[in-house]
Formats: sequence, C-alpha cells, structure tokens
Amino acid sequence: MFFELTNSPATFQTMINELLRDLTNTGKMAAFIDNIIVGIEEEEGHDELVAEIIKRLEKNNLYVKLEKYK
Repeated sequence: MFFELTNSPATFQTMINELLRDLTNTGKMAAFIDNIIVGIEEEEGHDELVAEIIKRLEKNNLYVKLEKYK
C-alpha cells in the first residue's frame, strides 16, 4: 500500500485495475483490493490465467502470499 495517502486503498485498487483490466473484462477474474478471484468453470485455461496474473504482479513488484492461495 502507499503510505501517508488519505486514499491509499482507492489508489491501490486503481493500480490493480489498470494492471489486470483486459483480464477482468473477459469476466474470468475479478480483483478487489488485495483479493484476486479466478472464476473459470472449466479447468482448461485456469493455470495459464493464474500464471499470467502472477507474472503481471511480479513485473510490477507486487507479490502474493502462497498460504492464502486456494
């Protein structure tokens, strides 16, 4: 998060929205603050989508906690 900003959560959400906009527009995933939900009905393509999300986060110095992953 960006500290010393009064609207830090909104700023972070805007950044996440920009990073994942094209993936969100497909309807296969959603992002809210620090939660990213992948909702694909079929198993095919799930791993590739998760890998793309993680790649984009790492490219922008953002990381996920593996213990929170289900």
